[in-house]
Amino acid sequence: MPAIDVDLYSDTVTRPTREMRRFMCEAEVGDEQKQEDPTVNLLQEMVADLLGKEAALFLPSGTMCNEIALRVHCRPGDEMLAHRTAHPIHYEGGGPAALAGVNVSALDGPRGQYDADAVAAAIRPDSRYMPRTRLLWVEQTSNLGGGSIWALDRIAAVTDVARRHGLRTHLDGARLMNAVVASGVAARDHAAPFDSAWIDFTKGLGAPVGAALAGSRDFIAEAWRLKQQMGGAMRQAGIIAAGGVFALHHHVKRLAEDHANARRLAEGLAGLPGVGLDPATVETNIVIFELRGALDAGAAVAALLARGVRMGAMGPRTVRAVTHLDVDAAQIERALDAARAVLV
Repeated sequence: MPAIDVDLYSDTVTRPTREMRRFMCEAEVGDEQKQEDPTVNLLQEMVADLLGKEAALFLPSGTMCNEIALRVHCRPGDEMLAHRTAHPIHYEGGGPAALAGVNVSALDGPRGQYDADAVAAAIRPDSRYMPRTRLLWVEQTSNLGGGSIWALDRIAAVTDVARRHGLRTHLDGARLMNAVVASGVAARDHAAPFDSAWIDFTKGLGAPVGAALAGSRDFIAEAWRLKQQMGGAMRQAGIIAAGGVFALHHHVKRLAEDHANARRLAEGLAGLPGVGLDPATVETNIVIFELRGALDAGAAVAALLARGVRMGAMGPRTVRAVTHLDVDAAQIERALDAARAVLV
């Protein structure tokens, strides 16, 4: 494999900084299953306060946050409403069906977002022949929507419809802190309309592992039961939880640098004849563009990789690039130099 000089494949490729590693090594630890790990307890308290919920639970991954939330909110045979690009539909190994027995109704809408009318139209009538519509799902920011930010008024509109029909609501906050930094809206305000919400520490926040799910005390008590059942319970987990503590203290405000780098990348790419992209659509750290030249996405990504720049093919002619703390402004310029040689 060619040497990678600029890795824009995802913000999941970040590595813990030297300072984060030191903080993790020095973390106080205990048995988290007995709620005796002080660092895990601290992180959970921080996340509950950040999201304005009663309690939170440290989990190994964001996917486990999603799957546990599904199992708490729904029963087998129930139905979840989510945008057709939602992470559980595409990237969780069929988890909604395999782990929760939940049907998914995929809603449409531009840039990974649906509206209140789409929600109202998708809610099933009360009939023994149909699945019971139980849960509304929002992903903030929308990954396949190009990192688009759900505005608070749109969130309020779709969750109001859900609440009137007795649905529960869940916020997939894998990149919630990107939305917080870009919009200036506090995390607890984004999370307020939802029964459950979570944040990931392994993307823009740069920790090596972990996420935290938040909700009511009763919700978290049941989530703990499922964490145990699904093999997510740990022991001296403070070593890894410390990465999340450090990230929340030191890596949130710096997300603005990733957003600036993404805008610069988008502006440079948009000027190339082989690229279709409106830079104005880049709100956070994700740049998704279409290819208009001779190369398809697979060939273009391979040609860029040969020049030391890694991006991801998201479709036959669609490419994604994601900025993060391991990519600086100078590397963005090197990526654009490679793109100028390839995307013609």
